[in-house]
Amino acid sequence: MIKIKRIFTYVFLSIASLISIFPFLWMLVSMTNSSVDVTKGRLLPGTHFIENLKELFATVDLIPAFVNSTIIAFVTTFLTLLIASLAGYGFEMHRSRGKDFVFNLLLLSLMIPFAAIMIPLYRFFGNITSVFPAIGIDTLSAAILPTVTTAFFIFFFRQNTKMFPKELIEAGRIDGLSELGIFFRIYVPTMKTTYAAAAIIAFMNSWNNYLWPLVILQSPEKKTIPLLISNLGAGYAPDYGVIMTAIVIATLPTAIVFFFMQKHFVAGMMGSVKG
Repeated sequence: MIKIKRIFTYVFLSIASLISIFPFLWMLVSMTNSSVDVTKGRLLPGTHFIENLKELFATVDLIPAFVNSTIIAFVTTFLTLLIASLAGYGFEMHRSRGKDFVFNLLLLSLMIPFAAIMIPLYRFFGNITSVFPAIGIDTLSAAILPTVTTAFFIFFFRQNTKMFPKELIEAGRIDGLSELGIFFRIYVPTMKTTYAAAAIIAFMNSWNNYLWPLVILQSPEKKTIPLLISNLGAGYAPDYGVIMTAIVIATLPTAIVFFFMQKHFVAGMMGSVKG
């Protein structure tokens, strides 16, 4: 009975894994086929990869879009980790009469869809464009600032900070460290798994962000990878082999980030603290 149950479990997990990985396999196969073969649902590798790659670079400015997405993703991830961890640390470690009320307000903001605040945000950046052109409309800064951090990341860091050894903070204060010294020299190294998990989520969210860059970035040279792929599929006769090639290239950075940080990801999501 136990063997039958184990066999059933392995069969089920194998089928679930195949279903999960099939879209990625099909994407890799499709980038080697022509547009006609992709629309026919061909599941075997073809010989059109070089042609698709040449056509992709000849059709769109891939390198500038890749650079823009990289800048936005890395800056957003860095600022998200810094601000959210400082806020989560402060909410958990320091006592204040109104901190729970403020934190509950932050959690309520999770119920507001981004589409509801998109127009006010656009008008805000439109009004400050003449005063601060560096963070106005059609700048990478404007694409970064509204997405720097969210209530989710603050909540994530606060919940993980609950497991942080309070004795380390007291030891740091005894040694004469300031609050910032305790944060950067004790808290940050100890919470590295939490930072790793949050970094993966923040990087993926920023890299794949489509709606806000679509609204705020108007110049062709400021476009990001998701906007570029969207433009490829908006033509009268889209070349699906080229589109799949672009999608694979766009997927590589997030896959690389997850590959190098995956060993910390599960531990960070489970709230583990590593010394």
